[in-house]
Amino acid sequence: MSHPPFSPDHARAARLRIGLAPEQVVAAMGQLGVHRPVAAVLSWEAGVVAPSEVELFALADALWCAVPELMALRPRSLREHRLARKFTAVRLAQRIGMDADAYARAEQDHRWGGTDRQTLCLADALGLEPDELLSVIRRAGDLDGLLRQAVEGRWKQHTTSLARLAGAPERRVAQALRTLHQEYAAFNERYMGHVVARSDNARLREIATERAGWLHNLTDRFLHLVGHDAGPSL
Repeated sequence: MSHPPFSPDHARAARLRIGLAPEQVVAAMGQLGVHRPVAAVLSWEAGVVAPSEVELFALADALWCAVPELMALRPRSLREHRLARKFTAVRLAQRIGMDADAYARAEQDHRWGGTDRQTLCLADALGLEPDELLSVIRRAGDLDGLLRQAVEGRWKQHTTSLARLAGAPERRVAQALRTLHQEYAAFNERYMGHVVARSDNARLREIATERAGWLHNLTDRFLHLVGHDAGPSL
Protein backbone atom coordinates (compact mmCIF):
# COMPACT_ATOMS: atom_id res chain seq x y z
CA MET A 1 0.00 0.00 0.00
CA SER A 2 1.22 3.53 -0.78
CA HIS A 3 2.37 5.90 1.92
CA PRO A 4 -0.35 8.02 3.51
CA PRO A 5 -0.66 11.76 2.74
CA PHE A 6 1.94 13.67 4.74
CA SER A 7 3.03 17.29 5.13
CA PRO A 8 6.71 17.73 6.13
CA ASP A 9 6.09 21.39 6.99
CA HIS A 10 3.17 20.59 9.30
CA ALA A 11 5.16 17.85 11.01
CA ARG A 12 8.09 20.14 11.66
CA ALA A 13 5.78 22.93 12.87
CA ALA A 14 4.06 20.52 15.27
CA ARG A 15 7.41 19.42 16.70
CA LEU A 16 8.68 22.97 17.16
CA ARG A 17 5.38 24.06 18.70
CA ILE A 18 5.88 21.70 21.65
CA GLY A 19 9.64 22.26 21.75
CA LEU A 20 10.89 18.74 21.01
CA ALA A 21 14.18 17.85 19.37
CA PRO A 22 14.17 15.04 16.75
CA GLU A 23 15.90 12.80 19.30
CA GLN A 24 13.03 13.33 21.73
CA VAL A 25 10.48 12.51 19.04
CA VAL A 26 12.30 9.26 18.34
CA ALA A 27 12.35 8.43 22.05
CA ALA A 28 8.61 9.09 22.36
CA MET A 29 7.87 6.91 19.34
CA GLY A 30 10.03 4.18 20.82
CA GLN A 31 7.91 4.18 23.96
CA LEU A 32 4.95 3.49 21.68
CA GLY A 33 6.73 0.47 20.23
CA VAL A 34 7.81 2.12 16.97
CA HIS A 35 11.59 2.28 16.98
CA ARG A 36 13.17 4.45 14.29
CA PRO A 37 16.49 6.30 13.99
CA VAL A 38 16.70 10.08 14.24
CA ALA A 39 17.50 10.13 10.54
CA ALA A 40 13.97 8.89 9.82
CA VAL A 41 12.35 11.92 11.49
CA LEU A 42 14.75 14.25 9.67
CA SER A 43 13.94 12.56 6.35
CA TRP A 44 10.21 12.95 6.96
CA GLU A 45 10.56 16.64 7.79
CA ALA A 46 12.80 17.18 4.75
CA GLY A 47 10.24 15.57 2.48
CA VAL A 48 12.69 12.90 1.34
CA VAL A 49 10.28 10.10 2.26
CA ALA A 50 6.86 9.90 3.89
CA PRO A 51 6.21 7.80 7.00
CA SER A 52 4.24 4.58 6.78
CA GLU A 53 0.80 4.38 8.35
CA VAL A 54 2.11 2.91 11.61
CA GLU A 55 4.90 5.52 11.71
CA LEU A 56 2.36 8.28 11.06
CA PHE A 57 0.18 7.16 13.96
CA ALA A 58 3.14 7.01 16.33
CA LEU A 59 4.47 10.36 15.14
CA ALA A 60 1.10 12.02 15.76
CA ASP A 61 1.04 10.63 19.30
CA ALA A 62 4.63 11.71 19.91
CA LEU A 63 3.83 15.24 18.71
CA TRP A 64 0.53 15.42 20.59
CA CYS A 65 -1.43 16.24 17.48
CA ALA A 66 -4.16 14.71 15.33
CA VAL A 67 -3.27 12.61 12.33
CA PRO A 68 -5.17 14.92 9.91
CA GLU A 69 -2.89 17.77 11.00
CA LEU A 70 0.14 15.83 9.79
CA MET A 71 -1.69 14.87 6.59
CA ALA A 72 -2.62 18.56 6.14
CA LEU A 73 -6.10 17.74 4.96
CA ARG A 74 -9.69 17.31 6.05
CA PRO A 75 -10.55 13.59 5.73
CA ARG A 76 -12.85 12.89 2.79
CA SER A 77 -12.13 9.46 1.40
CA LEU A 78 -12.61 6.14 3.17
CA ARG A 79 -8.86 5.70 3.63
CA GLU A 80 -8.36 9.23 4.96
CA HIS A 81 -11.10 8.77 7.56
CA ARG A 82 -9.52 5.45 8.57
CA LEU A 83 -6.11 7.05 8.96
CA ALA A 84 -7.58 9.91 10.96
CA ARG A 85 -8.84 7.35 13.49
CA LYS A 86 -5.47 5.52 13.55
CA PHE A 87 -6.79 2.25 12.15
CA THR A 88 -4.75 -0.02 9.93
CA ALA A 89 -6.83 -1.54 7.14
CA VAL A 90 -6.63 -4.97 8.73
CA ARG A 91 -7.67 -3.77 12.18
CA LEU A 92 -10.61 -1.79 10.83
CA ALA A 93 -11.76 -4.77 8.76
CA GLN A 94 -11.73 -6.89 11.91
CA ARG A 95 -13.60 -4.20 13.84
CA ILE A 96 -16.48 -4.05 11.34
CA GLY A 97 -16.59 -7.80 10.66
CA MET A 98 -15.39 -7.60 7.06
CA ASP A 99 -12.88 -9.74 5.19
CA ALA A 100 -9.55 -7.90 5.13
CA ASP A 101 -9.05 -8.41 1.39
CA ALA A 102 -12.57 -7.19 0.66
CA TYR A 103 -11.99 -4.07 2.71
CA ALA A 104 -8.64 -3.43 1.01
CA ARG A 105 -10.36 -3.66 -2.39
CA ALA A 106 -12.99 -1.16 -1.25
CA GLU A 107 -10.27 1.40 -0.54
CA GLN A 108 -8.23 0.58 -3.61
CA ASP A 109 -11.13 0.50 -6.08
CA HIS A 110 -13.07 3.30 -4.35
CA ARG A 111 -16.12 1.06 -4.30
CA TRP A 112 -17.81 0.22 -1.02
CA GLY A 113 -19.34 -3.25 -0.98
CA GLY A 114 -20.13 -3.68 2.70
CA THR A 115 -23.42 -4.98 4.03
CA ASP A 116 -25.83 -2.75 5.93
CA ARG A 117 -24.43 -3.99 9.25
CA GLN A 118 -20.82 -3.48 8.15
CA THR A 119 -21.68 0.01 6.96
CA LEU A 120 -23.19 0.94 10.30
CA CYS A 121 -20.20 -0.58 12.13
CA LEU A 122 -17.95 1.49 9.86
CA ALA A 123 -19.77 4.66 10.93
CA ASP A 124 -19.32 3.76 14.59
CA ALA A 125 -15.64 2.86 14.23
CA LEU A 126 -14.74 6.02 12.32
CA GLY A 127 -17.05 8.31 14.28
CA LEU A 128 -18.83 9.47 11.14
CA GLU A 129 -21.87 11.69 11.30
CA PRO A 130 -24.69 10.77 8.87
CA ASP A 131 -23.68 13.39 6.30
CA GLU A 132 -20.04 12.32 6.47
CA LEU A 133 -20.94 8.65 6.13
CA LEU A 134 -23.21 9.42 3.20
CA SER A 135 -20.40 11.33 1.51
CA VAL A 136 -17.87 8.53 2.11
CA ILE A 137 -20.23 5.82 0.84
CA ARG A 138 -21.10 7.77 -2.27
CA ARG A 139 -17.44 8.56 -2.94
CA ALA A 140 -16.35 4.97 -2.26
CA GLY A 141 -18.83 3.34 -4.60
CA ASP A 142 -22.15 5.20 -4.51
CA LEU A 143 -25.13 4.66 -2.33
CA ASP A 144 -26.78 3.05 -5.34
CA GLY A 145 -25.61 -0.44 -4.38
CA LEU A 146 -27.35 -0.26 -1.02
CA LEU A 147 -30.47 1.30 -2.49
CA ARG A 148 -30.71 -1.31 -5.23
CA GLN A 149 -30.83 -4.03 -2.61
CA ALA A 150 -33.84 -2.24 -1.14
CA VAL A 151 -35.78 -1.53 -4.32
CA GLU A 152 -35.13 -4.94 -5.84
CA GLY A 153 -36.03 -6.87 -2.70
CA ARG A 154 -37.79 -6.34 0.60
CA TRP A 155 -37.31 -2.65 1.18
CA LYS A 156 -38.67 -2.61 4.76
CA GLN A 157 -35.64 -4.46 6.18
CA HIS A 158 -33.34 -1.70 4.91
CA THR A 159 -35.27 1.21 6.44
CA THR A 160 -33.34 1.56 9.70
CA SER A 161 -29.86 1.36 8.19
CA LEU A 162 -30.68 3.73 5.33
CA ALA A 163 -32.31 6.16 7.75
CA ARG A 164 -29.06 6.29 9.69
CA LEU A 165 -27.01 6.66 6.52
CA ALA A 166 -29.15 9.52 5.30
CA GLY A 167 -29.59 11.10 8.73
CA ALA A 168 -33.34 11.21 8.14
CA PRO A 169 -36.37 9.99 10.13
CA GLU A 170 -37.26 6.34 9.52
CA ARG A 171 -40.81 7.30 8.59
CA ARG A 172 -39.58 9.55 5.78
CA VAL A 173 -37.07 6.96 4.59
CA ALA A 174 -39.78 4.26 4.60
CA GLN A 175 -41.98 6.47 2.44
CA ALA A 176 -39.09 7.11 0.05
CA LEU A 177 -38.23 3.41 -0.22
CA ARG A 178 -41.87 2.49 -0.80
CA THR A 179 -42.06 5.04 -3.62
CA LEU A 180 -38.80 3.83 -5.18
CA HIS A 181 -39.89 0.20 -4.90
CA GLN A 182 -43.17 1.03 -6.65
CA GLU A 183 -41.41 2.96 -9.40
CA TYR A 184 -38.99 0.10 -9.99
CA ALA A 185 -41.82 -2.44 -10.03
CA ALA A 186 -43.67 -0.29 -12.57
CA PHE A 187 -40.73 -0.50 -14.98
CA ASN A 188 -40.67 -4.29 -14.67
CA GLU A 189 -44.44 -4.56 -15.15
CA ARG A 190 -44.32 -2.41 -18.26
CA TYR A 191 -41.44 -4.41 -19.65
CA MET A 192 -43.06 -7.78 -19.01
CA GLY A 193 -46.37 -6.49 -20.38
CA HIS A 194 -44.74 -5.69 -23.67
CA VAL A 195 -42.94 -9.05 -23.66
CA VAL A 196 -46.29 -10.84 -23.26
CA ALA A 197 -47.84 -8.63 -25.93
CA ARG A 198 -44.90 -9.44 -28.17
CA SER A 199 -44.08 -5.80 -28.77
CA ASP A 200 -41.24 -4.99 -31.14
CA ASN A 201 -37.69 -4.90 -29.82
CA ALA A 202 -37.51 -1.13 -30.19
CA ARG A 203 -40.21 -0.64 -27.55
CA LEU A 204 -38.51 -3.08 -25.18
CA ARG A 205 -35.21 -1.28 -25.62
CA GLU A 206 -36.92 2.04 -24.91
CA ILE A 207 -38.30 0.80 -21.59
CA ALA A 208 -34.96 -0.79 -20.67
CA THR A 209 -33.21 2.51 -21.41
CA GLU A 210 -35.69 4.42 -19.23
CA ARG A 211 -35.12 2.00 -16.36
CA ALA A 212 -31.33 2.26 -16.74
CA GLY A 213 -31.58 6.04 -16.53
CA TRP A 214 -33.76 5.78 -13.43
CA LEU A 215 -31.28 3.43 -11.76
CA HIS A 216 -28.40 5.74 -12.68
CA ASN A 217 -30.09 8.57 -10.77
CA LEU A 218 -31.30 6.36 -7.92
CA THR A 219 -29.19 8.01 -5.21
CA ASP A 220 -30.22 11.54 -6.16
CA ARG A 221 -33.87 10.44 -6.38
CA PHE A 222 -33.66 8.91 -2.88
CA LEU A 223 -32.00 11.99 -1.39
CA HIS A 224 -34.64 14.20 -2.96
CA LEU A 225 -37.44 12.09 -1.50
CA VAL A 226 -35.98 12.20 2.01
CA GLY A 227 -35.34 15.93 1.80
CA HIS A 228 -31.59 16.09 1.15
CA ASP A 229 -30.01 18.29 -1.44
CA ALA A 230 -28.18 15.77 -3.64
CA GLY A 231 -25.65 18.35 -4.80
CA PRO A 232 -23.13 17.65 -7.55
CA SER A 233 -22.25 14.11 -8.50
CA LEU A 234 -19.24 12.74 -6.68
